[in-house]
Amino acid sequence: MFKKVYLFGLLVFCLQSSAQIIRTKLPDSISYWKKENKVGLDISQITFVNWNAGGNNSVSGLLKGQFIRTYVKENIHWKNELIARYGINKQEKQDVRKTDDQLQINSTFGYRTDTISNWYYAGKFNFNTQFANGYAYPNTDLAISKPFAPAYTFLGIGAEYSRKDLNLNLYLSPLTQKTTMVFDQRLANQGAFGVEKAIYDEFGNLIKEGKNIRNETGILVTNQWKTEVYKNIMLEHRIALYTDYINNFGNIDVDWQLQLDMTVNQYVKANIGTHIVYDDDIKSKEEVNGVQVIKGPKVQLKQILGVGLVYSF
Repeated sequence: MFKKVYLFGLLVFCLQSSAQIIRTKLPDSISYWKKENKVGLDISQITFVNWNAGGNNSVSGLLKGQFIRTYVKENIHWKNELIARYGINKQEKQDVRKTDDQLQINSTFGYRTDTISNWYYAGKFNFNTQFANGYAYPNTDLAISKPFAPAYTFLGIGAEYSRKDLNLNLYLSPLTQKTTMVFDQRLANQGAFGVEKAIYDEFGNLIKEGKNIRNETGILVTNQWKTEVYKNIMLEHRIALYTDYINNFGNIDVDWQLQLDMTVNQYVKANIGTHIVYDDDIKSKEEVNGVQVIKGPKVQLKQILGVGLVYSF
């Protein structure tokens, strides 16, 4: 009898103890980061066989990627963007030529005093360079540009107006430092891209190497806007305007991109775009009788038309 009472009491004790155990489930972690990734490949090809009008067979490809990381928490907004593009073209009886080359990093940190205002106190960083050498074709002996020759950085503070509902962004900075880097001594000695060129004596002997870095301080205005102009057709506009306080104030550097993205289906897209650049410090180069001649600054225009695959994740 005693054993039965003992066992019954032990059983009740165990049930009470187990009932007192509180089981909790950890809440799902909250992330304030949002990510967007896009990679794409555009390919075009032309072949002529007994074509009366003539023509050269050609194939071209463009590999591109865009990676965005955005941090949003209360009054803080921090957007980071990596853009990479590289394109080549191969025509009959010609070597492979570069058609597009860009490596760009953008980072904008903003803070607003309340959750209603669309204005932010902001700081902005931008870095821009290329992956491979550029040439004034058909001359491929001397490169007119290289990776980090040039490379540009913009670092400044100002105010940002941001409207998510309109996909509109306007950044105004009265104080931005622009740094131009030319880490190729031959190009630096030429004074390419606005750096201080080398000094030679009357016999052509080098006295002082050209500088590899040039710093400027000025005003930067950027604007970005994206909207659906028609069903499955998106228009994206980006522009950056910069002028230096000391060197020709009012002479504005322009970098303007305009692109139409047309969606065929989930993976196939077509795009039409233009890219206009004007920088008074960038001198044009031409091939004259086999000699590379430096000319004055010119408006640079690039037009893009492509159809290809795009994968978002």
